[in-house]
Amino acid sequence: MSSDKNVSFELDGKTVEVQAGETLLAACRKTCSEVPTLCHDDRLDPYGGCRMCLVELEGAPRPVPACKTTAAKGMKVTSQSPMLERVRRTMAEMLMTEHTSGNGVQVDGLEDCAKELGVGAMPIKFENPRTWEDRNRFLAFDPGACILCDRCVRYCDEVMQCTALEHVGQGSEAFIQPTDGASFLDTSCELCGGCISTCPTGALYEKQATAPIAETEATRSVCTFCGVGCVLDIHTKDGKVVKISSEEGSGPNDGHLCNKGRFAWQFIHHKDRLTHPLVRNAQGELEETTWDIAYSRVVEGLNAVKEKYGVDSIGFLASSRCTNEDVYALQKLARATVGTNNVHSCAAT
Repeated sequence: MSSDKNVSFELDGKTVEVQAGETLLAACRKTCSEVPTLCHDDRLDPYGGCRMCLVELEGAPRPVPACKTTAAKGMKVTSQSPMLERVRRTMAEMLMTEHTSGNGVQVDGLEDCAKELGVGAMPIKFENPRTWEDRNRFLAFDPGACILCDRCVRYCDEVMQCTALEHVGQGSEAFIQPTDGASFLDTSCELCGGCISTCPTGALYEKQATAPIAETEATRSVCTFCGVGCVLDIHTKDGKVVKISSEEGSGPNDGHLCNKGRFAWQFIHHKDRLTHPLVRNAQGELEETTWDIAYSRVVEGLNAVKEKYGVDSIGFLASSRCTNEDVYALQKLARATVGTNNVHSCAAT
């Protein structure tokens, strides 16, 4: 049913209805029309830099970028045609001539797009002489894989508002770098890795990732570093975590992660991590034991304190890394079993 907030127009010969203010790219995606794009990220303002999403608009002298064109009533739009296919193939070829393959860890959206358009190996390649080394532990940059879509720069400006990356120069002399050519550590960068997540070609990638993302198994989970509840994907290979990412549009974080959520996962397999409960022996030294014995020690200790000092001398503290279900179980143990209301979580502070 149509409303004042919706607009109707013709897309590929069919009448479609979208919300007022939506772009033609959003309309194409809703109708499952495959329109390629490299510079677009729904979290950022429309840019129209890669020209891959060009569509035909009746009355326009030339194809228009679908990501920057707002749908309007009465439009007649064509998203698929032999002419558009040629244009997109030409744009992909132009980008490929100045593009070197990524590091293999991240997905290379340009190469995937080129394959779908039937663009093979380019006979002419313009090598990028620039290289980049940085002393930070997390972010790496390969200038040769960069296509100057500015998604990383715009992410820093629009989302993080920290201006840690900049677009320098024009034409063939243009390039991306941390502000003033400094190390990421010497800029306003928060090392959140958002530039990695938005980069379409893998030019920005994680130094600590140890396996191509295509070879990993992703498991959807919730970050445990604080109480926000960011949704993330844990990538594993051979039973070990090799990368953390977050999908755009998922959870309250919409694909954003802080530096802890994205990079602080090495503790999972650290040699010092406890894998068995420990109790003190007669000599006061910690030694491994079974869970049954550990639980018995806890019960004995709580009962002894309760009997000597009273129930209000006992308090329960929940970590912000616990799930809601874990915290609920803990407060139920405190109130229903032990009999105290002294319950707190660091997520509340």
